[in-house]
Amino acid sequence: MNSELMTVINYLERDRGVNREVIIQAIESALLSAARKTVGVSNDVKVEIDRKTLQVRAFDTLTATDDDTGPGFISLRRARDLKSAVQPGDSVTIEIPPEKLGRIAAQTARQVILQKIRQAERDHVFEEYKDRLGDIVSGTVRQIAHRDLIVDIGKAEAIIPTKERIPIEEYNVGDRVRAYILKVQSGSAGPALVLSRACPEFVKALFRLEVSEIADGIVEVMGVARDPGFRSKIAVRSNDDKVDPVGACVGLRGTRVKNIVRELAGEKIDIVRWSDDIRQYITQALSPARLTEIEIDPSEYNTVNITVDPDQLSLAIGRHGQNVRLTAKLTGWRVNIKKHETETFEVQVTHAIEHLAGIPGISREEADTLVKNGFLNADGILAAEIPYIQEVTGFDEATAKRIWDAAAATNPGEEGA
Repeated sequence: MNSELMTVINYLERDRGVNREVIIQAIESALLSAARKTVGVSNDVKVEIDRKTLQVRAFDTLTATDDDTGPGFISLRRARDLKSAVQPGDSVTIEIPPEKLGRIAAQTARQVILQKIRQAERDHVFEEYKDRLGDIVSGTVRQIAHRDLIVDIGKAEAIIPTKERIPIEEYNVGDRVRAYILKVQSGSAGPALVLSRACPEFVKALFRLEVSEIADGIVEVMGVARDPGFRSKIAVRSNDDKVDPVGACVGLRGTRVKNIVRELAGEKIDIVRWSDDIRQYITQALSPARLTEIEIDPSEYNTVNITVDPDQLSLAIGRHGQNVRLTAKLTGWRVNIKKHETETFEVQVTHAIEHLAGIPGISREEADTLVKNGFLNADGILAAEIPYIQEVTGFDEATAKRIWDAAAATNPGEEGA
């Protein structure tokens, strides 16, 4: 028994990380439970295990009596054999031979021992990991159940639920995987260690491991928005004017961010320079799209209205709205994007005709002819000589001279040709 106990205790202590005293107490408790189910012992039975030799001893406290003995009692004659001064009603402690516990007691003890040890293991795992929320751990995929990954991380098993996986990744049993400790929960079935590769915090934790300036507090991560497997945006700022936060995260020739992209199965990462000026912050977040205009909506809380040129609209919005959606998550502001409405050529012609026709001395018909021949405003007329105006428009000299003078009247500094 001693050698068997020694083997079990050493294994649990060395390989499973369970405290030796906890194991011995669990075995004592199991043997005590089994002993109480043995016929002929009282409720005062005790079990002790020597901490050095691991010898198991059981003791029962009985009451001495002259009458016929039963459970919890001992005859006065037998009691005096153990202790001569015993009187009726005195308590006497006797040692119970191990064989008296019997085979059934041994089986019961074995079951309770296993149960107690499993509980001790669960408690140990919970105590070890409860303060490790936010850490990144590595493990091996042991089982795949309905796309949930059961991962062996050493002294414990953890789960990566389907929703916490990167959608484009596939795993097989035996594959190595790194993930973020998302939850540590204690329950009747044991601690539940929930890992994640899809949460924004995983990206932040990877940058903390890869970028020493973040680990040292020189560069601070202000926010992360993520579409797992496809694109992430991370906002950073520097607490040291001499350190460029974006450059620190990118690394020499992009080595730092490339390592993170590789870990995330090729996920694109936008590193955004944080600013307390929301206009500048959103401009950085929507990059590489060029914004024509950005204004804060006075009628809606935390809302900005952005105008972009037509050729920048799809870039600003992103595929399936990804760019603008991640920008909104990152900044915490609602972002409305619309296309800048440019005038059509016909509208521009109409405006030019109306402008020239509004100059005293130029009729609408003359304005129409001028615009159709490339004279769109007074400056354009003044830039040409009168003979050239005649040649292009077909006006006679007097009409061309009158039109030129009318245009000059809008610019008093001009002299006649």
